[in-house]
Amino acid sequence: MLVLAGTIGAGKTSLTRMLAEKMNLADYYESVDDNEILPLFYKNPQKYAFLLQIYFLNSRLDLIKKARLDDKDSIMDRSIYEDSLMFRLNADLSRATETEADIYDSLLKNMMEEIPNSKLTKNPDLLIHIKISFDTMLKRIKKRGRSFEQIDKDPELYKYYQMLNERYNRWYEEYDQSPKMQIDGDRYDFVENEEDFENVLKQIKDSYQELISC
Repeated sequence: MLVLAGTIGAGKTSLTRMLAEKMNLADYYESVDDNEILPLFYKNPQKYAFLLQIYFLNSRLDLIKKARLDDKDSIMDRSIYEDSLMFRLNADLSRATETEADIYDSLLKNMMEEIPNSKLTKNPDLLIHIKISFDTMLKRIKKRGRSFEQIDKDPELYKYYQMLNERYNRWYEEYDQSPKMQIDGDRYDFVENEEDFENVLKQIKDSYQELISC
């Protein structure tokens, strides 16, 4: 199982789809377009932050179990370990309480311990972090055009996005649940440029070959 990680607009879903096709992987995606809570969160984060986080926790656990039970080489467009980062940021911005964040972290820990480290192991074989600058993040968010994500509709999102992007860099450095690698999402425009994608694909294949040869 390969798992993508990265901030909003990093290109996780696009790269997941492209890698699945090139590497013949079963692909699994975060629920966004059919997520009824997400737009509500952007309108009223104080009310819906905790509910949204529980929704994502439940849906990601379902995907992990499905991927392992399908027993195929697979790729997922989001790591379950990123969610605590995002919820802690919401708590620091008073969009959630510290108590809610503590409860969430405790629930995540308990639920992950219920998945045995066997065929249903929850940890990826390789985590692939797409690192992008804050400017690239803003450009990607604007380009994909989800109305509830746009800064011109909610100027407070600027600070939220800025802090989120900064925290992702620290999160990757501290991540220790599996082998990991980082892709430079500013340097490689893997969605629009075929040569860039082939370069990224080679980096990922090389990293995976190192893992299986150890």
